[in-house]
Amino acid sequence: MSNKYTGLRRLKRETPAAARRCAERLLAIRSRLAELRQRKCDGALLLATWNIRDFDSNKFGYGPRLPESFYYIAEIMACFDLIAVQEVNRDLAALEQVMQILGREWDYIVTDSTEGAGGNHERMAFIYNTEKVWFRKIAGEIVLPDGQLVVSRKKSKAPKAEAANAEPDAATQARVKQEYTEVEQQFARTPFLVAFQSGWFRFSLCTVHIYYGAASGPQLDRRVAEIQRLVDFFVTRQDNPATQEKDRFGRVENYILLGDFNVVSPKHKTMEALRSKGFTIPAAIDGDTVRREGDHFYDQIAVRVKDERFRVTAGGMVDMYADVFRDQDREIYQAFLPQKDPETGKSMDLDALYRKWRTWQMSDHSPLWVQIDTDFAEHYLRAIATPS
Repeated sequence: MSNKYTGLRRLKRETPAAARRCAERLLAIRSRLAELRQRKCDGALLLATWNIRDFDSNKFGYGPRLPESFYYIAEIMACFDLIAVQEVNRDLAALEQVMQILGREWDYIVTDSTEGAGGNHERMAFIYNTEKVWFRKIAGEIVLPDGQLVVSRKKSKAPKAEAANAEPDAATQARVKQEYTEVEQQFARTPFLVAFQSGWFRFSLCTVHIYYGAASGPQLDRRVAEIQRLVDFFVTRQDNPATQEKDRFGRVENYILLGDFNVVSPKHKTMEALRSKGFTIPAAIDGDTVRREGDHFYDQIAVRVKDERFRVTAGGMVDMYADVFRDQDREIYQAFLPQKDPETGKSMDLDALYRKWRTWQMSDHSPLWVQIDTDFAEHYLRAIATPS
């Protein structure tokens, strides 16, 4: 079924120019993504991950999303069957608005909001078409047991006597700067695991938003440690006979990790951690296969699947700004731009300010997707037809 566009009539009554622009842009998206949409079929699953920036709190001060933006986001989502979404905010109004546009055959599962400084009160969600995907009634957040916690280093505070000293000597400054305390902790944002099935393919899907921090030093070490602990958790769950999840035929559960891993590059230690111990990136989206020069590698889909029938047949990335909020559209949205960069309070070049502003309308991450075969009927029938 097509998305529900009935709200555009109300938008047309309130702001006719915005409604016409929205309809024109939706037609352009549909045309550009027609080939992707035509991949939808009974025998395949179109699985995607999308970090939708700050969806939707306006805590950074760039203004709330415009009504048209929700239609663009929903139009892209409708190309897929199951989407993992990161950075959903505590207020679910934005998510509910997208769901209303997607229509009644769509549903979602969402986590509680994450507490703590590193969590930003974010939720993670799975949005899925109930005509293609069904929830297998198992869901949970990954909590690491003792002995498997993320080990990281935090800067130690100066002793009170040193802190009270208005002018500590150079030796004290150097020592305080170099001292760290080793701590054990859970993930900054708890990974979310849900069991699904599409066609014949049964799998557990885990969406993540890995800690980012700094690009070097202890915070980068923590980022790598989170990825490694996540991988270790699923390796133990899949390989250890005492902890294996099996179906009634004795088949071990299949695991797919996807989301914002904050991977730096294909050869960086963040990617090495993700690829370790049997997790692989499907060839269709590996490395720079679907990325243009300058695109980041933060978002990934990694699989550890025991089912010998498993096949990824295609993959790609959606160019969000090919048809909406284009560079040449800045003057259209001039009135919605802040006077200065709300994050720094400094003036910016208008083109740069517009390109930053639009990431709070769509995102600073592009949707990444794979197509997975889910029709194992012939394999099943051959097994029965073959003499024992």
